[in-house]
Amino acid sequence: MEKRGQWATNIGFILAAAGSAVGLGNIWKFPRMAYGNGGSAFILIYFLIVFLIGATVMITEFTVGRNAQKNAVGALRTIDKKWTFIGGMGILTGFIILSYYSHVGGWVLKYCVAYLTGGSKVYADPVNFFLEDILGAGGVFPIEGAIIYPFIFIAITAFVVIKGVSNGIEKLNKVLMPTLFILLILLFIRGITIEGASEGLKYLLYPDFSKVDANVILAALGQAFFSLSLGMGVMCTYGSYLNKEENLVKNTFMICGLDTAVALLAGFAMIPIAFAAGIAITEGGNAGFAFISLASAFQAMPFGTAFGALFYILLLFAAITSAISILEGTVAYVTEELNISRTIAAAGLSVIMFGIGILYTLSQAYANLKGIWLDANGVSYPVLGDFMEFMTDKLLMPLGALLFCILVGWVWGVDKAADEISSHGRYPFKLKGIYTIMVKFVAPIAIILIMLGGFGII
Repeated sequence: MEKRGQWATNIGFILAAAGSAVGLGNIWKFPRMAYGNGGSAFILIYFLIVFLIGATVMITEFTVGRNAQKNAVGALRTIDKKWTFIGGMGILTGFIILSYYSHVGGWVLKYCVAYLTGGSKVYADPVNFFLEDILGAGGVFPIEGAIIYPFIFIAITAFVVIKGVSNGIEKLNKVLMPTLFILLILLFIRGITIEGASEGLKYLLYPDFSKVDANVILAALGQAFFSLSLGMGVMCTYGSYLNKEENLVKNTFMICGLDTAVALLAGFAMIPIAFAAGIAITEGGNAGFAFISLASAFQAMPFGTAFGALFYILLLFAAITSAISILEGTVAYVTEELNISRTIAAAGLSVIMFGIGILYTLSQAYANLKGIWLDANGVSYPVLGDFMEFMTDKLLMPLGALLFCILVGWVWGVDKAADEISSHGRYPFKLKGIYTIMVKFVAPIAIILIMLGGFGII
């Protein structure tokens, strides 16, 4: 068996974990949600949820992973063999997610190329460029959107994972994460200085609590939860590469802070830009906003093509850092449990995920591929792409996080978890009382509400 990897530095771990948390949702979904749900009222609720519930689940996953120094399956087996299935479910969740996430990352890469070469093809017809050229809505097989660019994206991801934890994942995140923040700050400066930005800023900064209801709180809960890459064993795996002397509490809050900072900067960058261009921000879905609507904004603004390129490079970096973490969680399982080399595991899994992802892309517009789903409205047959997202976002991820909390809070026990969190007394765990309440009661209830909302029950 290959020697198990470990983070070379604590900052490398923080940046890698933050890179896992920072994904496409921070940059294209959060701004739209904040805009449509009360501006800073939504932001305040989101902030509280991240640092109460999100941080609770994150530190729980880190603790389980570091305790055993094993992949998600091995870590759960160490605590209780009966609960090993939670780790397996997390591995399956990550496998499904990366199958489609790698293709969305490929679309982003295609847009990077388009804007770096002048953006003329996008500007000519933004709807046609996305729906036909990338998704194949015109009936022509979308070889670039389904094959070429997604393959490049997952090949990059696999290459980094093959290089290992410290030599691959850590080194890349030490470059990409600071660069991501620099690009985001540049877009933020452009956003708040663009003509007409004041109205967009006013809309975001003004707390409209009249729009806050149970559905908005549930939306903030779901966004915060999914933003942090919880419920699929990734943070458990990343935590397993930590040495026993690192401060888990401090690291968790730093990672949550970085993730939230990206979301806020994205909101204050993109909403003014979109507002000034008169874009219908809450319409068209997340992909429609990022891949279609923003084209008119970049085309109209001074140096817009350059800022468009910055935006999609930013998206690409966020997608890559998240994809790497998801693949690493699956590779760690295969290498440690099945005794397969890292190179073969990463390459083989990537090929399989890429193949499944082709069906995801084709189902968007080119082919009539369906799944089956059951919720409060009865049986439905969503397109395959939506079915894959429903499976992970509405079922597997929240269920995985719920079971993690139940295991630690009620089976393993908070005292044992707290001992690991404190590095066996090295760092006084002053938040133990609050953590106990959160992991045993508040977080599970919140996650159950997310699931009930996802299934249309509430």
